[in-house]
Amino acid sequence: MFKFFLIPVIALAIGGCTSTRPVLYPNEYLNTVGPVAAEGDIANCIHLAEAAGADSGGSEAGEAATNTLGGAAVGAASGAVGGAVVGSAGSGSAIGAASGATIGLLRWIFGKTERSPAFENFVNRCLEERGYQPVGWD
Repeated sequence: MFKFFLIPVIALAIGGCTSTRPVLYPNEYLNTVGPVAAEGDIANCIHLAEAAGADSGGSEAGEAATNTLGGAAVGAASGAVGGAVVGSAGSGSAIGAASGATIGLLRWIFGKTERSPAFENFVNRCLEERGYQPVGWD
């Protein structure tokens, strides 16, 4: 039964790993260099930001684990109470833990920000110095 919960969670986790990228205003410079060169410059600016230590990706694993374990604990406790009412506290606890862990992980996947403001500011400034006009991240 646990396999049925695991497959959708893995698929959502992979989908949740996509990162946001800067959106560029179509100014004269962007129109001159074209989208291929712009993507190369974005990749280069992202690399420079990561090399400078502005990437926030280091703490995401800890945040995911905390949310998942917290959800599992809450789910196990509530499942045990619900299971005790119907006469099967152990089964209720196991089901509650699996459900709570899944909810905690999904809440982290869909509620997290992809990058820190310092990272986005670094990349935006790098792009501006090259002639682009970043208008946000998507």
